Amino acid sequence: MNTKAACLATLALAMLVLSQVEVSTAVTCNPLQLSPCAAAITSSGKPTAACCAKLKEQRPCLCQYMRNPNLQKFIKSPGAKRVSSACGIPYPKC
Repeated sequence: MNTKAACLATLALAMLVLSQVEVSTAVTCNPLQLSPCAAAITSSGKPTAACCAKLKEQRPCLCQYMRNPNLQKFIKSPGAKRVSSACGIPYPKC
């Protein structure tokens, strides 16, 4: 009987721990994924919901993009900072 109770307690504890684990998905870093933001970055337009969603998705990749000489002028531009702010996504400090 004690073995059964210990087993149930262990199972309950395992379920509790697993319910608290956050499942993360790997992000494929592809700057083309930010194309919905191009118009907002290069003009004074408001970012679209699609832009903000992609910016949030690609956030782990932004420092990598900032180190790319071909992308720096876009990622470090005032327009990119404005779009980041408008989307409520902190501008990366790389």
